[in-house]
Amino acid sequence: MYRYDKIWINTRLGKLDLNGKIVIQDNKFIAIKDGKIAKIDEMKNFGSFTCKDIFDTKNRLITTSLVDCHTHLIYGGNRSNEFERRLNGESYADITKSGGGIISSIKSTRQESFNEIYESSAKRLKALIKEGVTTIEIKTGYGLDLDSELKMLEIAQKLEQNFPIHIQKTFLGAHAVPSEYKNRADDYIDYVCETLMPKIALHVDAVDAYTEHLAFSITQTQKVFKKAKSLGLHVKIHAEQFSMMGATKLACKYKALSSDHLEHIDEDSVKEMAKSGTVAVLLPGAYYFLRETKLPPIELFRKHGVLIAIATDLNPGTSALCSLQLMMNMSSVIFGLTVDEAFEAVTRNAAKALGLEKSKGSLEEGKDADFVIWDIEHPRDLICSFRPTSVFLSVQNGELVDV
Repeated sequence: MYRYDKIWINTRLGKLDLNGKIVIQDNKFIAIKDGKIAKIDEMKNFGSFTCKDIFDTKNRLITTSLVDCHTHLIYGGNRSNEFERRLNGESYADITKSGGGIISSIKSTRQESFNEIYESSAKRLKALIKEGVTTIEIKTGYGLDLDSELKMLEIAQKLEQNFPIHIQKTFLGAHAVPSEYKNRADDYIDYVCETLMPKIALHVDAVDAYTEHLAFSITQTQKVFKKAKSLGLHVKIHAEQFSMMGATKLACKYKALSSDHLEHIDEDSVKEMAKSGTVAVLLPGAYYFLRETKLPPIELFRKHGVLIAIATDLNPGTSALCSLQLMMNMSSVIFGLTVDEAFEAVTRNAAKALGLEKSKGSLEEGKDADFVIWDIEHPRDLICSFRPTSVFLSVQNGELVDV
């Protein structure tokens, strides 16, 4: 019997210490058994372990794989015309009122076939995998009827079957009011809670809601969260992106995994996040795409010990960017995160934002063998320079990634 399935030798490990500082450990090996990290040790202790395969990294840097904890990767259609309209001076609100925005994507997602949406989504997913992402969250919310929402989840399932990726699936039924419920938002929320959620609950890991003056109220969101909790599901929230509504405080009452966007959040809400352990997921791509001017309050998150994660928010209209490495750069240049913070934001903290901190997000014995062998010297190189070809090899659940 082999003691290990694979061993990666002569490695330089880039890890975060308990204080969130990147440390480089030279002359290490990583042993894998049954898709898990079984042992990390010094090369001087390598000895003659029985093993199926031994890989020599030749002193290359290894880190845990990247985690993209907020995406809307599956959708139909194309909204590049809206990007052009915003460049010409129209606001996101004006575009939404004219039938654009999320409503436009709902129409396209309902109309396009399973295969059409699968093929376009697969191209976006490949781009992220090639950058070292092995765990991703994908939200529904561009169907907003039972058949279309289930179609999106079936596409997510097929992507996970066909690609070396772990997908966390989030139901975002409370994303927008579809046209058939125009001016009847309360009725639509009833439909979400009484018809959609009970039938979708077994297919998802969490429930999200877009709580904003352009979307749903605190009262409507609370109804969604109560139903989600009754079905045993985690909750997350899109909150405080364009205005301060108190949505994050509501989410914290339900022990939300994360509150996302947060440009307009106040200090009392940040304190509540600290108490509930809710992760602040910041989305620099949306901030950049929409040319926002109010920054999320980084200093308040630091002051109160709220964990910060970074994600692509990959979507057709307000962050059509398939690069988590670019988000790392933006988070430092635009939001002011340090190199250590930006790296932690797409690894350990991003895993926690998905409820996966026990299995993902760091190089530790017993966790999933998800890691990247890089053609860089230090994790800072992922942040200070944008080079999407910096992955030498990627490993997911102990197996080499081939995309």
